[in-house]
Amino acid sequence: MTARPKPSRRKTWLAWVLISAGLLLVAGANAHLLYVAVRSQPDCVETRKAAGEDQVYRAATSAC
Repeated sequence: MTARPKPSRRKTWLAWVLISAGLLLVAGANAHLLYVAVRSQPDCVETRKAAGEDQVYRAATSAC
């Protein structure tokens, strides 16, 4: 049975730093997406097609 060589402290430290940085990057990106989703409110846009017109596409209900 052969013994596995023990990884050096530098490699172990580097692996933990890279894993931590990756997790922080993902958490930051998710926080930014949540912030943008909550803070952004698109302006009301008047629809060209009114209810009752014989057209295929129109807004179901107006948000304004």
